Amino acid sequence: MFKADNIIIKIANSIDLEGIVKLQSENQNSKGGTLSSELNINQIEEMMKDMPQIVAYINQEIVGFLLATSQAVHEKRSVPIVDEMFKSYQGNIDSYIYGPVCVSKTQRGKGVAQLMFKELLLQEPNREGILFIESNNEASLRAHIKMGIKKVGNFNFNNKDFNVFAY
Repeated sequence: MFKADNIIIKIANSIDLEGIVKLQSENQNSKGGTLSSELNINQIEEMMKDMPQIVAYINQEIVGFLLATSQAVHEKRSVPIVDEMFKSYQGNIDSYIYGPVCVSKTQRGKGVAQLMFKELLLQEPNREGILFIESNNEASLRAHIKMGIKKVGNFNFNNKDFNVFAY
């Protein structure tokens, strides 16, 4: 667990599930956000058993989450957009899928995503993470480049262009 000012960064557990789902729902494309898919509680719970999931709290409210999935879990449930990402960039055998990552509207641009990323790196040292970002999501592209994550490929899915990044 990491604490800075009034932000607490920690590994998520079952108590955090409802807050993650709520924040995820509020940030869907259909509601003006940038998340293009929605995970249900069971999927997030499965991810918690697989890898550390990171949450950010302010005043007992989840203001951010960073989810990650091993390739083994992904292969069990195969998500088409992630399959396309892996066609563009394979990564190494122990790599994992970084994302989705979400920060509440009130906390964007304040370094919350970077703090969650640092915690994930502490939990998963020396492992390659792979992610994709829609090419027109400039805020996310800037944030991830600022974190030192490098572009390694690109792909098109459902007539949208995506960049692939790895670290």
